[in-house]
Amino acid sequence: PAQTVQEDDLRGTAEIVLAEVLNNIVEHAYADQGGDITLRLVRHDGALHCTVTDTGAPMPGLCLPEGRFQPLDDLADLPEGGFGWFLIRSLVTELTYQRIDGENRLSFILPDEQS
Repeated sequence: PAQTVQEDDLRGTAEIVLAEVLNNIVEHAYADQGGDITLRLVRHDGALHCTVTDTGAPMPGLCLPEGRFQPLDDLADLPEGGFGWFLIRSLVTELTYQRIDGENRLSFILPDEQS
């Protein structure tokens, strides 16, 4: 069956968010070592529920970066924890981070319709 525009939008949004999340894990959690990343995606009640786990370094302060929008004169001035987290936070709902038994667990929901 043909994909609907809504499904294509959800797929595109998922690709953007997951690219940012996975890049952060590789660059920061596994900066000094390799490791596994587990991705769990469940379609439920018109949304995509996502959980990403890894055993890399914990997030600083065991907290998600704020990811506030910061207008810049030059893209080279983009701070770490800047636009990527702003983008993630703007596209998902129910974003949570936990560190449990040496494992990072990031969970979020991608709603079918973006506001």
